[in-house]
Amino acid sequence: MYLVLLFGNGVLIIASIFDARLHTPMYFFLGNLSVLDICYTSASIPSTLVTFISKKRSITFYGCAVQMFLVFAMGSTECLLLGMMAFDRYVAICNPLRYPIIMSRMVYVLMASTSWFSGIINSTVQTSLAMRLPFCGNNVINHFGCETLAVLKLACVDISLNVTSMLVASMVFLVLPLLVIFFSYMFILYTILRMKSATGRHKAFSTCSSHLTVVIIFYGTIFFMYAKPASQDLPGEDKLQILDKLMFLFYGAMIPMLNPIIYSLRNKDVKGAVKYLLTCKSIQ
Repeated sequence: MYLVLLFGNGVLIIASIFDARLHTPMYFFLGNLSVLDICYTSASIPSTLVTFISKKRSITFYGCAVQMFLVFAMGSTECLLLGMMAFDRYVAICNPLRYPIIMSRMVYVLMASTSWFSGIINSTVQTSLAMRLPFCGNNVINHFGCETLAVLKLACVDISLNVTSMLVASMVFLVLPLLVIFFSYMFILYTILRMKSATGRHKAFSTCSSHLTVVIIFYGTIFFMYAKPASQDLPGEDKLQILDKLMFLFYGAMIPMLNPIIYSLRNKDVKGAVKYLLTCKSIQ
């Protein structure tokens, strides 16, 4: 799965760079999404594979901090980026004549940069708050990697500040982008239903279906992992369920592997660009 997602996302990144047909805001965001997926999985999956192969089940304190930082940064950035992509689809379908002006190069580069910067800042805060805690137990993380919630369970002091900060981060990086996505698609649906041309409606739906599929899978997994009631996972109780771990692997490996497949299957431009790349033909 790791090799497949590296190949799939790598091809999408190369295609979005070298194919002039893909030099649009939507494919710029898609290229950023592929970079995020590669960085996210490379922060956790290789160490998990090493554990399976060598049976080495330990990680240094600073290695855990780096892994936690990268995972949190990439996840936070992806939440905002999916919201940006929904807004891009809203402008493209609801205001097509003004689209080149509203989504100029400076605007969509700034939107992507804001997503990256905000994700890094959020991860820096969350990782710093987690790593300052004293861990006075056996320091066995009941997980496949240094997942934030699993590490916090090892702390032997009050973690109310960490819980509060993660709650605030969830509101900003989960709820806010989800509201943008929801209202964007409400306006998109209203615009599509008013179209008289069946061809136009089909084309509009097809440009949004891939993004909407990724959003449903991504946010469904994220909310299961981080938006559960506090009573289900009380600090200090070593009862992280097997389903939680499987969802972590699903979010960390399956979704990044599916993203390029989902976007390629429903998009003629991406399929055409990938076909040219794989057959080594020159791209005009």
